[in-house]
Amino acid sequence: MTRPSATAFAVRPVMTVALIVGAVLTALSGRYGYHRDELYFMVAGRHLSWGYVDQPPLTPFIARVSTAVFGDTVMGLRVLSTLSTVTTIVVVALIAREFGSERRGQILAAVCAAVSGFVLGVGHLVSTATYDLLAWMLIALFAVTLLRTGDGRWWLALGLTAGIAVENKYLVVLPIGALLISLLIVGPREVLRSWWLVAGVAVAGLIALPNVLWQFQHDWPQLTVATGISEDDGAENRIMFVPLQLLQLSPSLVPIWVAGFLRIWRQLQWARSVALAYPVLCVVVLVTGGKSYYALPLLLVLVAAGCEPALRWVDRHRTQAVVGLVLTAATSAVFTLPVLPASAADFVIPVNKEQGEQIGWPAFTTSVASAWGRIQSPERATLLTGNYGEAGALVRYGPAHGLPTPYSPHMSFWDWSRPPDTNTGPVLLVEIERNPGFESHFRDCNQVGTVDSIVSNDEDGTALVLCSAPAEPWSTLWPKVRQFY
Repeated sequence: MTRPSATAFAVRPVMTVALIVGAVLTALSGRYGYHRDELYFMVAGRHLSWGYVDQPPLTPFIARVSTAVFGDTVMGLRVLSTLSTVTTIVVVALIAREFGSERRGQILAAVCAAVSGFVLGVGHLVSTATYDLLAWMLIALFAVTLLRTGDGRWWLALGLTAGIAVENKYLVVLPIGALLISLLIVGPREVLRSWWLVAGVAVAGLIALPNVLWQFQHDWPQLTVATGISEDDGAENRIMFVPLQLLQLSPSLVPIWVAGFLRIWRQLQWARSVALAYPVLCVVVLVTGGKSYYALPLLLVLVAAGCEPALRWVDRHRTQAVVGLVLTAATSAVFTLPVLPASAADFVIPVNKEQGEQIGWPAFTTSVASAWGRIQSPERATLLTGNYGEAGALVRYGPAHGLPTPYSPHMSFWDWSRPPDTNTGPVLLVEIERNPGFESHFRDCNQVGTVDSIVSNDEDGTALVLCSAPAEPWSTLWPKVRQFY
């Protein structure tokens, strides 16, 4: 089986493309505000552990490191996320190189990654998907290099990366599993007959072990969270899977990743398992009702493979290529980055709701503080929020308004603290939607305020409900109100 030799890496132009993206992300990083997940990660970073109800420990740890080193601000929080995205773009170009692309093909691969809406979107924020994308790209790079060279030692690098990635997000098992299935189907199977594979699995398992033990000791709460999300959103995820595969990376990149799949299948037989891994992964995601973005990183691998044949079209249609590139970059930026005024974000929220989740948290806190001010004797009162984003926002902005530490039964906030039984006074509930079942745990509940956000995000219209007291001691009530998702 013929395997190409790797060409020289186009270091300077690829790094230029990546650094331009890094500069754009840095310039825009503080334009709106914290995302609800970022507020949660920051609090989780203050409760460092080998695991949390809904995630492994790496992203909260990175959030803590980034704010400690670069400043406790929105921009400081996102520095390592930006660096991760810069690295991701470089790795995509390296994957193109492993597929035999020369200088121009590598540059095009970096440019395609740089203008991708998915890459820009996860690169702008601190999220588990941000570092998961980099991990997937590194795993793909090591896997393609392993297949190109036949050198089993690359299993060790792959296992090391996979182990670290598991400490960030369990999704990393999906591409590895899809690749292993594809290797069994189309080969080359000889790479599986190696002690280096055993060593790679051992390294991955050793690194992942602390979090796995934490999950075991806490009755696998992340499995409970994942099951609940699948039950709630699985049908919608399946319906939207194919459209979002075409849209989320960027519609203009569809011909390139299709060309990449065909190129691998027809010309690079040694890498056929990499191409087959994508449809295998799609089947798994559809069956489990997972989110569409779970499969998107493998599309970037196909984009990297498709850049070489795409150059032939670019050479014949230079004007169209430049116009398409500019339009793709502009469209991706508008829908994934905070380039519009915050008051105009409703234009993009129907396509990308994450934009709205970065807007309005200081005003939200002001509304909560106004409702809290209705309590005449707050010494034994309790501030209880319905989700981790609200709790995180009140941890961040509440002290400036004289608000007490908030409590929440949502995700890991439930584990970190509960109201003391001495809190027998009023309870201010922060509810996205009023829930009679939830309010039944409290006495004499009446709505005293409403959050009026400037955009149509999840918190717009949130009810502020004041109850006279909990219906029973908090130690008894707390297990009854826990929310895993």
